Amino acid sequence: MEFTHIPVLLKETIEGLAIRPDGIYIDGTVGGAGHAKEIASKLGKNGLLIGLDRDPDAVKVATERLQEFPAKVIHSNYSDMRNVLDDLQIAQVDGILLDLGVSSYQLDNSERGFSYHANAKLDMRMNQEGMSAYDVINTWDKQTLQNILWAYGEEKFAGRIAERIICAREHAPIQTTGELAELVKQAVPQKYRREKNPCKKTFQAIRIAVNDEFAYLTAGLETAFACLKSGGRLAVITFHSLEDRIVKQQFATWCKGCICPPDFPQCVCGRKPKAKLLVRKPITASQSELEQNHRSHSAKLRLLEKERS
Repeated sequence: MEFTHIPVLLKETIEGLAIRPDGIYIDGTVGGAGHAKEIASKLGKNGLLIGLDRDPDAVKVATERLQEFPAKVIHSNYSDMRNVLDDLQIAQVDGILLDLGVSSYQLDNSERGFSYHANAKLDMRMNQEGMSAYDVINTWDKQTLQNILWAYGEEKFAGRIAERIICAREHAPIQTTGELAELVKQAVPQKYRREKNPCKKTFQAIRIAVNDEFAYLTAGLETAFACLKSGGRLAVITFHSLEDRIVKQQFATWCKGCICPPDFPQCVCGRKPKAKLLVRKPITASQSELEQNHRSHSAKLRLLEKERS
């Protein structure tokens, strides 16, 4: 299957990064190289794009698609970019992009087990190693399952779904996405099944748990900011409220100055903002993009610039 991924908010992201021909940039989630190719095309012979991805399929495809550009593609999680830069003997970079979530290729390739629209082996591993969705569904206890369905999927029927999973696996292991989807449908009241597919939140929660996405995001944001030069820019694209909240709160922390109580006559903490927001509200897709790419509907782009020292 061809690795296809239509880059969302492409124009807005490229403009936000303010790419310099001689700059060094990181695409921490290179995927099918949609954003990366556009960044690399704007670089001169002294510029460099470093593409990272935890999915070996993405690394292979991106390497091929970027071979004519000043680019290096490395199999690595974006939270480990400091070690990648150390290996390349690069201290800091001019800009970093993190396009979060799951790629179109991963969703559309039924063999990867991400989608509830096709019946396949339960997997959902972005790096194709370690614990899979099968392990989560068949070995985690009811309370843990319920907790992740609520915390990572905001699923209000988390208890009912977890109970259904536990009862089903007592008879036989739950092996496929189709089996899991059917259990979710059985657990959710018919009213909600008629309104929309009830599986989305459960599959999102399991995927996040399998890939430990929030832990990597929290660590990755800190690492990315530390890897930016003075005046460097960080662009992050999110696709659901939970990850966007993490990004929004971290950006706010970096951009906050004085933290003295409001009744103090003058600042005594000496805290200065470490960055500034380039847009107050997240950028969302235009109407024309929404019509061309349905997966851009939930996309939000946040941008900041590291304060110049």
